[in-house]
Amino acid sequence: MAATGQARIDPLSRVVDADGLDEMIASLRSHGRTVIGPVVRDEVITHDQVESAEDLPLGWTEDQDGGRYRLEPTGTDERFAFSSPSTSWKRFLFPERTLLIRARRSNGEVSVVEPEPEAPPVAFFGIRSCDLAALGILDRVFLDPGAVDPTYAARRPDVFIVAVGCNRPGNTCFCASMDTGPSPTAGYDIAMSELHGEGDTEYIVDIGSERGADLVASIGSRPATEGDLNRADRAHETAVAAMGRELRQEHVPLAALDPDHPRWADVAERCLACGNCTMVCPTCFCSTTEESTDLSGTETERWRVWDSCFSLDFTHLHGGSVRTSTRSRYRQWLLHKLVTWQDQFDTSGCVGCGRCVTWCPVGIDLTAEIAALAAPAAATGEECEA
Repeated sequence: MAATGQARIDPLSRVVDADGLDEMIASLRSHGRTVIGPVVRDEVITHDQVESAEDLPLGWTEDQDGGRYRLEPTGTDERFAFSSPSTSWKRFLFPERTLLIRARRSNGEVSVVEPEPEAPPVAFFGIRSCDLAALGILDRVFLDPGAVDPTYAARRPDVFIVAVGCNRPGNTCFCASMDTGPSPTAGYDIAMSELHGEGDTEYIVDIGSERGADLVASIGSRPATEGDLNRADRAHETAVAAMGRELRQEHVPLAALDPDHPRWADVAERCLACGNCTMVCPTCFCSTTEESTDLSGTETERWRVWDSCFSLDFTHLHGGSVRTSTRSRYRQWLLHKLVTWQDQFDTSGCVGCGRCVTWCPVGIDLTAEIAALAAPAAATGEECEA
């Protein structure tokens, strides 16, 4: 992203209007892809199948804060004037439920079938930079050469990615401090920036792959001007300045130093251990297995299902659970996400989307907890537990 006012022309950048978005979606669908994008449903912006640009959140934004989410009209023709949808994209690659094996008993013999992973051709249309970074983190987890996940490995490579820069970060967003946004820089086939304010809303389109170039060549567009690119730069800088929160990286390792810091007890008093934060997180990947048998007792199935480290039974071993207190489970989640992931995957497990703050029923703020834990216990004015 060039500095505001810096003259530049990118010969590969094109500009499309709303009709161009329709053409993109139609082209992706004509190639057999299911196009998944942001939609308004059940009073939230979420993800679902889209068939045209009219299915996108035209004229909608949202007001987010700790434990609060409200849709609000923009009064404009913008389609991406929101921050993070209520759900992440991981469920299309790492489904909530996955059949692992099916066993059947017949005539005294047992046959076991391991279903082939389904890999429907899809396009992610309108994915934000933070969620794009989250896919990169999940790649490290599920495509590790020593432990490849078959379902993820079957679905991930063919996903067509249309990313969109975030011009209106929410009050719970902090992707700028995580270096994951608000504008996409890599990992996409096409990246767009929504330009609003001078007539009808338009979209700068940047190409990230050969198949992205083929798609752009097949739709109506015009070359981007210096003015277009500078408008995109200004939108990016405005978004960075509008971040509702910040996670200071120097605080993260300090937060892990004192396991008896009084803040752990404080957050445990507020935390409901409901697991909402892990369900909406775009990088959490905890799972468990469930066995189900039909009433005749002749067929059984084993399913992988999402789970949460906030569940009491998640660490259940012989003799009971390893982490019996909410305090210990919250500490495990927070420090695994921000500290030990660095050791495991050479990256933070957080992309700064802010969903965990928004969808926490009591509004626990990860950024505030890290800042408090980084301060010496004596500086908080609280006394440590005996």
